[in-house]
Amino acid sequence: MGYDLSAEIGVFGGSGFYSLIEDAHERWVETPYGAASDKVALGEIAGRRVAFLPRHGKDHRFPPQSINYRANLWAMKSLGVKWIIGPTAAGSLSLDYKPGSMAVCDQLVDRTSGRKDTFYDGPITTHVSFADPYCPTLRPIAIETLTALDVETHGHGTVVVIQGPRFSTRSESKWFQSQGWEVINMTQYPEAYLARELEMCYVNISLITDYDVGLEGMPPVSHHEVIKVFNRNNERVRNAIGEIVQKIPAAADCSCRHALEGARF
Repeated sequence: MGYDLSAEIGVFGGSGFYSLIEDAHERWVETPYGAASDKVALGEIAGRRVAFLPRHGKDHRFPPQSINYRANLWAMKSLGVKWIIGPTAAGSLSLDYKPGSMAVCDQLVDRTSGRKDTFYDGPITTHVSFADPYCPTLRPIAIETLTALDVETHGHGTVVVIQGPRFSTRSESKWFQSQGWEVINMTQYPEAYLARELEMCYVNISLITDYDVGLEGMPPVSHHEVIKVFNRNNERVRNAIGEIVQKIPAAADCSCRHALEGARF
């Protein structure tokens, strides 16, 4: 009997988060868009089939602007994944979003450039709605789970996605803050949008690792400090994912599953 190469739930690992499933079976997944960031680890969590993929690669060899997002999402879809949990390290643009807390974002602002951000280059013109970027079924589950685990949790937040690999200037950061955006990150776009194009449900959990430089008196951000905070909180992230996986309804329908209805000419 061969190994089960399917999964219903996918998890992308971010900076400092390179493994999740014990006794996993790892395999490369071929895609029309080239290689994914790494082998996909397949296994079970709480009796549910889960696929895990570190979005930067296990050795963090892909900086945010070089990740093959389309291959990563296609790999998940080809394995049968319907639900995706996307934890990320993120900076804070608000004093209320403290390092060590977590935000389940509900909005996104794209400030990236040049990334391959669609599966639909024609000849069928496809306009997918992205008014509400994150899954309405998964978000409440994530918020409830984090709160129950006694994690300081923000039930909403707008994440502004910058191109990277550089961090923001003070002026850029102040501008983002002045818009009322709370969280800053380098990978949420096009990852979240590509999931929508493939009609997969996607939720973001932003682990706040630092205050961004636009906040008065804050020192420059360093990748070393970001990883240090993320590593301190890795176990909380793992526990949260395990609990969320158990609570995802196996047979639920969701508006994300119908994203292509009415999207094509």
